[in-house]
Amino acid sequence: MTAMVKAEGVHKSFGAVEVLKGIDLEVAPREVFCLVGPSGSGKSTFLRCINHLEQINAGRLYVDGHLVGYRQKGDKLYELKEKEVAAQRKDIGMVFQRFNLFPHMTALGNVMEAPVQVKGESRSAARDRAMTLLERVGLADKAKNYPTQLSGGQQQRVAIARALAMEPKLMLFDEPTSALDPELVGEVLDVMRDLAESGMTMIVVTHEMGFAREVGDSLVFMDGGVVVESGHPREVLTNPQHARTQAFLSKVL
Repeated sequence: MTAMVKAEGVHKSFGAVEVLKGIDLEVAPREVFCLVGPSGSGKSTFLRCINHLEQINAGRLYVDGHLVGYRQKGDKLYELKEKEVAAQRKDIGMVFQRFNLFPHMTALGNVMEAPVQVKGESRSAARDRAMTLLERVGLADKAKNYPTQLSGGQQQRVAIARALAMEPKLMLFDEPTSALDPELVGEVLDVMRDLAESGMTMIVVTHEMGFAREVGDSLVFMDGGVVVESGHPREVLTNPQHARTQAFLSKVL
């Protein structure tokens, strides 16, 4: 079975600062893969590399068997044109920490936009599916509301619906609850739980250890740009083997 995501020796630097120092990992189809670790450990950068929002400096990244962002000829890699990268991104949904909704569009408009503009879907078909997705995230009654009229949790649920509107095979979540008031976190995690149960492949950068324990299939602890420890979430969280993992978890659990 082809891995949904495969990283081989992925390196990424910003100037002289090496943020990723050789990441190797695999995410299976339908797997919920949680990335945890302190701020600055490279988790979000790695996530952004998966859909080529950041270019890697060395190594290989594959999504569903296809090299991301590059074409290989012999031993050399050639960067794909922006149009080709955009075509790859259509299969990858991304939900950011800040909701990044279009402020001048309603919830419905936000969810409809990409299928119409990118896939050339008819507005009526896009509207029907957008309403179905808003219903799925519990926001059918907010379809005509603008982002400023929604709570943070509601905005994030619209952002998830918007990502799903492109019918991705992979969903990336970059700390989707860290900008939310504590009482709104649960409603977003519930939607993510539902997605996991439906079989969506998900990579989740998160500080929500309870979610990782309950919903995750795999957990990777990153620090200083490397994978320090990985395994089943319950194993890693209850019985961490590495001193660095133990120190981190003692502060967050």
